[in-house]
Amino acid sequence: MRLQVFLSHNGVCSRRKAFALVQSGFVSVNGNIVDEPSFDVDSQKDMVRVGGKLIKPKDYEYVLLNKPKGYVTTKEDKFAEKTVYDLLPSKFGHLSPVGRLDKNTEGLLLLTNDGNFSQRLTHPKFNVKKNYFVRINGILSEEEKKALETGVMIDGKKTSPAEIKNIKTQKDTAEFCITIHEGRNRQIRKMCEAIGKKVIYLKRVSEGVLKLGALPSSKFRSLSREEIQKLLA
Repeated sequence: MRLQVFLSHNGVCSRRKAFALVQSGFVSVNGNIVDEPSFDVDSQKDMVRVGGKLIKPKDYEYVLLNKPKGYVTTKEDKFAEKTVYDLLPSKFGHLSPVGRLDKNTEGLLLLTNDGNFSQRLTHPKFNVKKNYFVRINGILSEEEKKALETGVMIDGKKTSPAEIKNIKTQKDTAEFCITIHEGRNRQIRKMCEAIGKKVIYLKRVSEGVLKLGALPSSKFRSLSREEIQKLLA
């Protein structure tokens, strides 16, 4: 783990402030001053001190939040009126989001200080499925469904295969469930735009073995040991 990230994850300060703190020469690793924020540290072996004070690694924590619309998935954005951290107790301020949900997207959002866990859920090679409920304007034709499932071009790159189920049409809108395993920026919205549709409502309902279930909007819960083990497996 980078030294800058270690300090942020363990509640010393934000990543931005940690960068400056390290460069100022206030941080030591195993008794030696380190002024390079990207310096690699082992949280289980190395002794990191800030101004002489030993920083003890926090235990890994895993939180599932039902994010409502209108909240930004970020730690540091001076222009954001509301962030997901406004919905969590201050003791969870050291946790980082596992991937992102844009401001107008609702649903399942994971936060943790376990970098390995986050990597396993976000990297495409691990093929972790993410399921969303989508409502678009207009109907979804069979040709459009096939296009989304086989892949469309967004940001100059074709999307990986997706799966669409439970299509329902109501007057001038359509609803369906879509499963993807990528996590590109605003991916589902851009996929729908690629076939000439606009997303009216978007909610992530599951990720891997995790399901949002009956968790109310704006509420959170900790993951069980069984859930964590299944995800890491």
